[in-house]
Amino acid sequence: MRKYLFSGAVISAVISGIGVARATAAGPRDWRLLLMWVSWAASLAIAIGTVAEQTRNPELGE
Repeated sequence: MRKYLFSGAVISAVISGIGVARATAAGPRDWRLLLMWVSWAASLAIAIGTVAEQTRNPELGE
């Protein structure tokens, strides 16, 4: 669990999620808001997948 919490990619994705949440609270509700959430979820999934792949194959680098 620690490897996920201290990964730069995961931290970056979580921080960007804060920005998306602020945009949701302050901005209009339209299709662009949905795309922002989908994009954030994809970036978080990629970050988690990258950490998992590095754990399975340490030769990929860190």
